[in-house]
Amino acid sequence: MLYRGFNVDVGVVTTETTSTEGKRQKVQLEIDFVCNLGSKRYYIQSAYKMDTDEKRRQECLSLSKVDDSFKKIVIVAEDQLVHHDDHGITTICLKDFLTHPQALEL
Repeated sequence: MLYRGFNVDVGVVTTETTSTEGKRQKVQLEIDFVCNLGSKRYYIQSAYKMDTDEKRRQECLSLSKVDDSFKKIVIVAEDQLVHHDDHGITTICLKDFLTHPQALEL
């Protein structure tokens, strides 16, 4: 993303959860990369594999808590087709992300 001219930072999303005792507590969830260029912004998580539902939930949780309309992407090392879920999160393989000129818009 730096090569593409973006400023890149780590992001944090604060959300509330309920503990097992029923108490509400604030937690901070990290977003691996927040990439900005002019009026464009992309939230990006990176994962080696998302081979279980739990891993997919873990990687997408912070992105699903971002309350704006900028693009949210999970990049995985394993080969797979581009996938868009019901929450607007796009999953793309690393090879396509690095080599496809329009990868951010897939």
